[in-house]
Amino acid sequence: MQNQGPVQSEPSLSVVIPTYNESARIDGTIEAVLAYLDAQPYESELLIVNDGSTDDTSSRAHSWETRSSRIRVIDIPHAGKAAAVRRGVGAARNDLVVFTDADLATPITFLEPFRAAIAEGFDIVIGSREGAGADRIGEPQLRHVMGRVFNGIVRVLLLPGIQDTQCGFKMFTKQAARDLFRSSRLYAGEAETTGARVTAFDVELLVIARRRRYAIKVIPVKWTFGENSKVSPVNDTVTNLTDVLKVKLNDLRGLYD
Repeated sequence: MQNQGPVQSEPSLSVVIPTYNESARIDGTIEAVLAYLDAQPYESELLIVNDGSTDDTSSRAHSWETRSSRIRVIDIPHAGKAAAVRRGVGAARNDLVVFTDADLATPITFLEPFRAAIAEGFDIVIGSREGAGADRIGEPQLRHVMGRVFNGIVRVLLLPGIQDTQCGFKMFTKQAARDLFRSSRLYAGEAETTGARVTAFDVELLVIARRRRYAIKVIPVKWTFGENSKVSPVNDTVTNLTDVLKVKLNDLRGLYD
């Protein structure tokens, strides 16, 4: 009988969490994610990218490195979420890469259906707070309306059919993640900034993904609005719209082909 070789294990996973001044919840977030990962049969790691926090987020996160071999903490100058996610993706060692927000607004248990979608052959899986099966909890009405207006503009200009580009829970094969972030232009090599920076870097990643014919799966998720959210509905909407126009111009110039 021919030797079939070793049985292939499930794909390994890197979880990237960008953090900025998350002292009040970083311990709970790390504890919850590690508890979930410890119960899984596949190899995994948790990368906390400290985006230049001015509180004790960094020291709290580093204290976990002595408690679990799964965790790595990366400190960078404050340059915003896009820069933090980029650094984490670049440092990820495993087969699959997911990034999620520090408040775990989307429960970490959604890793299960996301991994199943990758197993079906998708390269990218994104959470959606819109559509059948999605659940938005506690979101102020004004923020919801502004978000829907923003997404309508994104659909018309760049991504028809995608109802929610900004949900902070996205999974990629490592090859797709490295390709997309290497090819993105928004906030690449960005200098230090001040205050929280919420941007539309997700839109650019998805535009590049479509141009390069990556298979994208959208999964409705449960999402809870955080009382300590750093999103500024007006200022961040202006920033995001500016980003969308930059992406549209780049796309028209063929920079993502």
